Parts: sequence; structure tokens; C-alpha cells
Amino acid sequence: MSNPSTTTLSSRGQVVIPEEIRVRLGLTPGTRFVVVAEGDVVVFKVLEAPEADEFAGLVDQARAVARDEGLREADVRRAVREARRKA
Repeated sequence: MSNPSTTTLSSRGQVVIPEEIRVRLGLTPGTRFVVVAEGDVVVFKVLEAPEADEFAGLVDQARAVARDEGLREADVRRAVREARRKA
């Protein structure tokens, strides 16, 4: 673990991640995070896209679950349309 450092929340809700941490983790502008809060602890977890072969495995798993649940392509298209309409 690195040495502790402090940062400040801006009026726009932004937090500066100290340079030493950005460099060590290879964080660059546009890096996306999941943010979780519990009590007075805030955790930032870097979102990383899966590798192509890992993604293919996830798609295969999703297809298997959908097939086992009796979902059809039309059901998926309808769910996507509804989700886009609500967004």
C-alpha cells in the first residue's frame, strides 16, 4: 500500500487522485471507476473491459442462461427497447 495522502472534494464534486497513485496504477484521463460508499469509507474500483476471449465466454454464459430461462431474441430486443425508452 502507498503512503497516505490527502485530497479535497471540489465544489463540483471532483476529487483529485494523488499523482503517485495515478502513476502507480496507470490511471489516465477518461479512466472509469465504480464508486462504492459504506459509512465513511469511499472505494474507487477501476473498470476494465474484459479481454476478447473473456468477453466471448461471458456472451456464451449469457446465452446459456437465456436459453435455460426460455428467453427468445424477440424478448431481448423488447427489453432493450424498453430500457432505452426509460433512459
